[in-house]
Amino acid sequence: MITTVSSREFNQDTSGAKKAARQGPVFITDRGRPAHVLLSMEDYQKLTCMSPSIVELLVMPESEEIEFEPQRVAITPRPVDLS
Repeated sequence: MITTVSSREFNQDTSGAKKAARQGPVFITDRGRPAHVLLSMEDYQKLTCMSPSIVELLVMPESEEIEFEPQRVAITPRPVDLS
């Protein structure tokens, strides 16, 4: 559902425009002409194909409390057979 509001209406009822943006884009007009579009963050991310990166998905705020000391790996070379 598309909603259209004037700049004046938007300034007077911003929370109403934000609620309308949950249902679909809100066109904000200046002097009767579309000037801006208000979208929910979810709709914006769908539109721009922005998905969280693997780093953002793996962030662990409590990770500072975790002690992690991996063991050193010993890699031994093997002879190569090129025959």
